[in-house]
Amino acid sequence: MIPIRLKMQFILQKALFALVLTLLTSQTFGQRKGIINEQVTHFELKSNNDTIDFIVFDTLLVDKKPILLFCQGSLPIPLYVEFKTEGILPIGGGISMFDLETMKKHYHLVIISMPKTPIIVNEVDIDASYSYTPNHLVDPPMFSDDYMKADYLENYVNRAVFVLDFLRKQPWVDLSKLVVAGHSQGSKIAANLTSSYKHVTHVGLFGANPNGRIDQLIRKTRQDAENGVISWEEAEKQMSEYFQLYVNACDKNQVKDDPSLIPWESFSKPQIETWLKIEAPIYLAYGTKDITSDLCDLVQLDFIREHKTNLTVKRYPNLEHSFFEVEENGQINYEKMHWPEVINEFINWTIQ
Repeated sequence: MIPIRLKMQFILQKALFALVLTLLTSQTFGQRKGIINEQVTHFELKSNNDTIDFIVFDTLLVDKKPILLFCQGSLPIPLYVEFKTEGILPIGGGISMFDLETMKKHYHLVIISMPKTPIIVNEVDIDASYSYTPNHLVDPPMFSDDYMKADYLENYVNRAVFVLDFLRKQPWVDLSKLVVAGHSQGSKIAANLTSSYKHVTHVGLFGANPNGRIDQLIRKTRQDAENGVISWEEAEKQMSEYFQLYVNACDKNQVKDDPSLIPWESFSKPQIETWLKIEAPIYLAYGTKDITSDLCDLVQLDFIREHKTNLTVKRYPNLEHSFFEVEENGQINYEKMHWPEVINEFINWTIQ
């Protein structure tokens, strides 16, 4: 019979070993940087020549819940901006628009910072669209070259996989479910991530374009000409410029000299074939006043043709790209925002 003293020593040794292993794992794969705004925990991961920052909407990380990764849209918009008078405020990633309490009830909400973009940026380093412009002394202010070179679809997907692989090792993560969602450009990241990362169980695509990016500019130009906003001569001129932009974006030599062309090639690839490859349930939500998502009305035909039944479509009448109401005169009413309603209906869909 083993003496009690030896049993206690054995238990203590196991506990110490587990603690050391946890610390080594944390130091090797990720660093917990601290709490922001008494709201989120900031993590930092090192991957090759990249530093990946992301936040988890929890300050204790004790309750075991599944992950909901939200992929934000385009532009190097930081998650937080430090203003001189208001202090640090949430800006990017939909933070200020979500019903966070409802989301946190069911999931650990995770948002990854845009590449080569600090999580917190001073107000002097952002432009009118809240984009990070460290070259703000030039006119007009410019995005950093590092960001422009990193702004392509495959990079976003790889960064997301790196973060999810890290999160799946954490004791506070429930592995029974993994939800990925994205808005606009983020919908492309979410779809491509889901099609290649086997652990995703549900995906939400918001304000998505099944044809990629640049076609919406051409369709918008045609719409403006049909509605008399511009002449057909002006429409012809604009379309020619868009076609030339895409020609340049698909020319490797041009891209080498002008990295701002990179996303126009990367994010203009049609998405419908990627959507059809996805086996997980897909939730497709969009506003009927959104030119970006006009073609989503036809997506069900593709799924029917391929005998796929994993698509749920949710149309929001009279809402635009970011789910604000549109007045009869065509103006967006920024006082009437429906993001909380939209995202909560998606949350309910994932838990049904």
